[in-house]
Amino acid sequence: MKTAIIREEHFNAAHRLHNPKWTDEKNLSVFGKCNSPNYHGHNYELHVKLIGEIDPETGYVYDIKILSDLIKKLIVDRFDHKNLNLDVVEFENLNPTAENIVVVIYNLLRKEIDEAYDLKILLYETKRNYVEYPA
Repeated sequence: MKTAIIREEHFNAAHRLHNPKWTDEKNLSVFGKCNSPNYHGHNYELHVKLIGEIDPETGYVYDIKILSDLIKKLIVDRFDHKNLNLDVVEFENLNPTAENIVVVIYNLLRKEIDEAYDLKILLYETKRNYVEYPA
């Protein structure tokens, strides 16, 4: 009986979309206002979905408190109220687009969650713009 559980969290972070190999003109052309040298921020909404079998002894797929603590430790504490470009080592050489952020989040959580569980990450940058990994 595979069932999905979903934990929703949020974090606020600033970033700048920028490719250092490009000219200022090309960066502005591709990334627009998201290329501001003064950065800009988002109130990110994060949905972490685990899919697995229901444990007949606990009735859980996965203990949601343990999942919540993992997300806080690995994601929220690392990203919340940070400048992703300057403060988060994973983006030292990686453009912090929503697509790259969701993959980083997945990889951080995947290391700590047993492979017996399918893991999906949904990240809302705005109400209308969001990404999912894996697709």
